Amino acid sequence: MRRSVLSLLAATTALTLAFAAPTRAAEDAVVIPAPAMDAAPASGIQTAVIAGGCFWGVQGVFQHTAGVVNAVSGYAGGTKATADYQTVSSGRTGHAESVEIKFDPKKISYGKILQIYFSVAHDPTQLNRQGPDSGTQYRSAIFTTSDEQKKVAEAYIAQLDSAKVFSKPIVTKVGALEAFYPAEGYHQDYLTLHPNQPYIAYNDIPKVENLKKLFADNYIEKPTLVSASKATN
Repeated sequence: MRRSVLSLLAATTALTLAFAAPTRAAEDAVVIPAPAMDAAPASGIQTAVIAGGCFWGVQGVFQHTAGVVNAVSGYAGGTKATADYQTVSSGRTGHAESVEIKFDPKKISYGKILQIYFSVAHDPTQLNRQGPDSGTQYRSAIFTTSDEQKKVAEAYIAQLDSAKVFSKPIVTKVGALEAFYPAEGYHQDYLTLHPNQPYIAYNDIPKVENLKKLFADNYIEKPTLVSASKATN
């Protein structure tokens, strides 16, 4: 569905200006407890890689999260040879649309990132789909970069399932990150650049609004953009 959204973007812009976009998200946010187990305090920038459906919205949420240095849309779970949007969209490459999050653990913990991920960034009970998008490339997955991240992620999923905070079991898979491949430039900062695009307005803007509402202490109004990061490097 999202591929047709991209191809019709120019045509829908005029309609967007003429009609107000829906205000409710395809997936509602869920209030959940913080993880009982979190990563130990550390120095230096760390990396988290998560997948939760279309990377536009997930990236947008974490670009508005304090302590995140950079959030890049891309592909994980497959090989470099097929890590391009058109091929990944076939659902046969093994990739998941993912977001690589560089964060300062002195300002936000890995556990807090997972809490935001499970609460407002996506619905972890949907198997191989998210909202209007279906296929294994839209699966819920956590790609860990250390044994500690693996333990924290698995413990948190068990904690949330035990507490039955969701109406259905969590289907999120946890596995070691083998590689992350940044997506094409036109996918980066997509939510910020196209806030009135119907797909974004309906599915993703409400996620950022829920971040502001449920995680006010972690929310920043000005997004940390990939384009800004490139300009300063």
